[in-house]
Amino acid sequence: MGWIVAVIAVAAAVAASVRAQNAARSEHLALARAELAERQSKAAEARTAALTDEIRQLARRRIPATALALSHPTARVPGLREAAEVDGEAARLLTEAVEAARTAVVEERGRVDAAARAAMRGTSAKIQSLLNQSQQLLHELQHEYDDPRILQLDFRNELALRRTQSTAVLCDAWPGLARQNSPLVEIVLGAQSRVAGYERIKVANHLREERLALVARAAEPLAIALAELLANATAYSHPDTDVQVTVQQSGGRGAFLVVDDAGIGMDDDALDRARALLAGPSEVLLTELGDPPQTGFAVVGRLVVQYGFDCHIEASPFGGMRTILRVPAHLLTVLEEDRSLSALAPKPVQAHASSPASAPGTPEPAAAPQTAGGHFAELPSRRRRSPRPTPARSASAATRDHKEVSRTPEQAEASWAALQQGTLNGRGVAGRPTAPAPADHEADHEHRSDRSDRNDRGDDET
Repeated sequence: MGWIVAVIAVAAAVAASVRAQNAARSEHLALARAELAERQSKAAEARTAALTDEIRQLARRRIPATALALSHPTARVPGLREAAEVDGEAARLLTEAVEAARTAVVEERGRVDAAARAAMRGTSAKIQSLLNQSQQLLHELQHEYDDPRILQLDFRNELALRRTQSTAVLCDAWPGLARQNSPLVEIVLGAQSRVAGYERIKVANHLREERLALVARAAEPLAIALAELLANATAYSHPDTDVQVTVQQSGGRGAFLVVDDAGIGMDDDALDRARALLAGPSEVLLTELGDPPQTGFAVVGRLVVQYGFDCHIEASPFGGMRTILRVPAHLLTVLEEDRSLSALAPKPVQAHASSPASAPGTPEPAAAPQTAGGHFAELPSRRRRSPRPTPARSASAATRDHKEVSRTPEQAEASWAALQQGTLNGRGVAGRPTAPAPADHEADHEHRSDRSDRNDRGDDET
């Protein structure tokens, strides 16, 4: 019986030991589970905090930076700050949110810009029509009255018309003016007359064919593009310096208009942006042109794409910038011999060296009207469409004039100046109203010119 009791005691001891081991194992597993749960809880809290930080950065930095980068490509768009704490699915969703925001911004900007273009296109067309009517009325007044202020008013109207026309072109509208085949040098003069500070622009004609012209459909677009380049050159160069325009002809590549100024130049970023605009990008948003908007190069780029011109800008030997506007050969033609050129058009440089003196009896160019202060308003494209009636001369005087050689433009200018001054003096003696006194008129002219120069800087691109 003793051995039975011993076996029972051993079995009881083994069972107790097993129970103790099971209890210890259970306690150890419970501790391990608790530690695991605690670690998982901390990891989840860390992921939640990291995801919260990423969402906060998404709203405060990444999406605004993405919108800014649409206008400024060099702007940096931040990425995920805690990439290791955010799992792959969350990171992917955050990236998709940035792209979705970018797409939404692009679409909305396009919609807003299209609406703005449509509104400005319609408004520009109405303003342009009114300015054309005003221009026609001013031309009629110039034939009836000899007040030089009418010429100045006509010039201001021309400046406003150029601004409106450029805005219309930028908004994908038609230039608004139809021309015939036009001589290239006359297009240059027409563009010069649309710019404040036109008297500083010096044109050098190096054409081999004096009657080289542009086809009708490209004449006005070229005048608009060149006027914008000239406005930019005069606005960003010192008022005491000249702007050189060289008209050149190349064999099979067409013609070149080279504009040189001695202005402030451009830094590398501005030059890169100008070249991008002149290349004619597919889309230029109005909101990207600054405040006030600088539309000059954008307008030229739009015309480059539409009519096949080519425009390049680089540093000029004169210290400022040089802009080269190329007209392709298929847009050029030669005028018939029966079409007379403008008297103000500069002769080709080669012709000056070898051309004989003008034949007797050759009509002289009409001189610009003189102001009361003795200054001449020499607007390049302003000339009377029909001559004023002149007093009949005696037969002997006509014979004597016929035998003499034609007067130079300077002599004709002096003659018209004397006639104008005599008219003003006679009106003063008779008590009739005259033009403003010289000092007052000159001061007013300087004030208006300065103001127009300042205003002309507003929409020019650098």
